[in-house]
Amino acid sequence: MAKWHGISRRKPSGGRLKRPSRYRGKRKTEISSENQFAFVGEKDARKLYRKTAGSQTVRVLSIKNINVNKPKEGKTVRVQITNVIRNDADTNYVRRNIVTKGAIVETDVGQVRVTSRPGMHGVVSGILLEE
Repeated sequence: MAKWHGISRRKPSGGRLKRPSRYRGKRKTEISSENQFAFVGEKDARKLYRKTAGSQTVRVLSIKNINVNKPKEGKTVRVQITNVIRNDADTNYVRRNIVTKGAIVETDVGQVRVTSRPGMHGVVSGILLEE
């Protein structure tokens, strides 16, 4: 469901604002996009979204692989994600295997904390946690 980010039709006291609500309707530019979650899936899938003035942004729909930075070795490798272990953004994201920034995921090389924003950057990167 889309969210509307327009001006309020009420005053802080709760009274009705007459002028804006009488003649001014909702504008298309005031409607935000819906939440697009990045799920752990069978393959990597992305979607292009059109933004204002024709620019585009890429969002991750499902991910199978993650770019993992190993600080001790100074290398970055691409490994497969097994599942989501912990997500401080929402506890239900762990059950649904949704990846957001700050989520802890299980991979082939160990536990990785996601450092990128899959819904904004279009790529999933993380840093290996020392155990």
